[in-house]
Amino acid sequence: MSIRSWLFGAAFAAASALSVAAHAQGAPDGAAVYETRCKACHDGGNPRAPSRADLAQRAPADIVTALTSGIMQPMAQGLSGADKQAVAKFLTSAPADASAAAARPARPTGAEMPQVAVQGPSAPDPMCATNPPIVAGSSDWTKMGFDDASTRFQRHPGLTAADVPKLKVKWAFSMTGGGQPAVVGDWLWVTNRSGKFYALDAKTGCVHWSVNDLVSRTTPMIIKSAISPSGWATFVSQSDRIVRAFDAQTGKQLWKSEQLETHPVSVLTGTPMVAGDRLIVPISSIEEAAAMSKSYSCCTFRGSVAALDLKTGKLLWKTPMIDGPMKTIKEKDGGGKVQGPAGAAVWAAPTVDLKRGLVYAVTGDSYTDIDENGSDSIVALDLKTGKYRWRRQVTEKDNFVMGCGPTSASGNCPTPLGPDYDFGAAPVLFTLKNGKQVVMAGQKSGIMYGLNPDTGALLWKTIVGAGSALGGVEWGIGADDTYVYVPISDLALLFSPLTQSKAKAGIYALDPATGAIAWSAPAPNAPCVYASDKGKPSRCARAQPAAPAVMPGLVFEGGMDGWFRAYDSKTGKIVWEDSTTARTYDTVNGIKGQPGGGIDGMGATIAGGMVFITSGNNGAARVGSNGVNVLLAYSVDGK
Repeated sequence: MSIRSWLFGAAFAAASALSVAAHAQGAPDGAAVYETRCKACHDGGNPRAPSRADLAQRAPADIVTALTSGIMQPMAQGLSGADKQAVAKFLTSAPADASAAAARPARPTGAEMPQVAVQGPSAPDPMCATNPPIVAGSSDWTKMGFDDASTRFQRHPGLTAADVPKLKVKWAFSMTGGGQPAVVGDWLWVTNRSGKFYALDAKTGCVHWSVNDLVSRTTPMIIKSAISPSGWATFVSQSDRIVRAFDAQTGKQLWKSEQLETHPVSVLTGTPMVAGDRLIVPISSIEEAAAMSKSYSCCTFRGSVAALDLKTGKLLWKTPMIDGPMKTIKEKDGGGKVQGPAGAAVWAAPTVDLKRGLVYAVTGDSYTDIDENGSDSIVALDLKTGKYRWRRQVTEKDNFVMGCGPTSASGNCPTPLGPDYDFGAAPVLFTLKNGKQVVMAGQKSGIMYGLNPDTGALLWKTIVGAGSALGGVEWGIGADDTYVYVPISDLALLFSPLTQSKAKAGIYALDPATGAIAWSAPAPNAPCVYASDKGKPSRCARAQPAAPAVMPGLVFEGGMDGWFRAYDSKTGKIVWEDSTTARTYDTVNGIKGQPGGGIDGMGATIAGGMVFITSGNNGAARVGSNGVNVLLAYSVDGK
């Protein structure tokens, strides 16, 4: 799936070549490195990759880290440390010191946003004066999907629907990357693509502890467990295919798994889920980006789901999403070959069904022309053995890699090229009023599916969005006791006058029993200020790819235009909204004038009377990117 950053996360932007960059003898030429390794993607108008202008806003350290240990590590094979320093210096026109501070945002100018001072050397983390024990609250949010069923429904939010119109930002924290946080009591945990994993005070944003060598864009999984001295443990998937467990109170490592996948362009993008005595981990890749290179032999990665022992991190089972032997399709001119079948990356967190002893997962597209039945699928695996109980492929021949078109010379392009309609949102297990259950999943095609959890039989399907490579359902769906809530991106259609009328960006409520649309709330056209536009009028994208967060009476949803809204769950009426780009933020960790940006990723967390959302650069399409995120903590009247 070419949209994930995970991500970090967040974002999966890829360079175009894997060969060693050409540069003159002596000091590396950063321009030459960029020309041969980066330009085709970052200057090529690829909507999934940050533009050169976006990259120029980042700190050199951020770029070096991304190439060394972050999401770009697979694409930087063959580059020396000096090469990475040189390209970072070329892009930012500043010293590229890998040990320097986290990225500072570029400062917008012009009348649309206040002039702000450039941040100087990094300030130390604002450490908390005390580190009280973790005490569970009545409204904790301990995993990305809130519960095993991935409903994202917070029944005890600590605030009422009547309180929500009074929400204001209480504190802000600047971070490179940064996804959706987990919260227990007054403690908050959040990962970063910068390599820093934080435990913060949820009420003030001060730092309890941090781990400085963990590149991730996944939501931490928090549990109360005897495996940890404090009684609380957290589990995080790293981008380098390793899972680590920590004492949630102290940050001390409990165990570190083996590398779960050896494929050089594989990554971990989905939050691991605890299921009894094991941890279920989805495994994905950016091979469809690597396939842009003519020198790359495409494709050999196959997505999988793995189970680890909760106490030790030992691998218990690992199930590939594509079956059958690898075959050679053709030999390429100049060497290399095209192979398959491959693909079916597992991008999203799995959903756990302890009653049936199942785990539900969704898969990405195929990378090659060889037919298979694992891509674009919803699957059910036995929790104990990893064996398939059932598998439902909903789109055949969705064979896709990036960079294909009339001018492509990679030799890796499937024919015909598929629509890139894979799944990136965790499925939801919903209990109907009659006691029966349905597994629901949303696809980038814009189609929602309802399946029988025992057999995988299709119960209903509903076309909600128009769908595209950056359209339909991107990052998540949610549900309460009445409806399933479906955000629609349709970003690729919004910027062309020829397709704008087809886009269905917004949020929709569906009846889980039938799939019928109960209400729709098209995303408003609203003003925004993208810092990357540096005072020029911003072309605001009203796409809504982020996962929703649900509480009694309300649904929270963010947009790529930076607007964060609460909708009446019965009618779809907007009851509160805030533009995260309308102001800058003086952050707890010492950044003055931090701008907000697009909201694109894992969505909000509701806990302890507060609502948390990441704004700026945490998704895949990079629209509204600042090069750095800001974690915003909302409370009633900002108190």
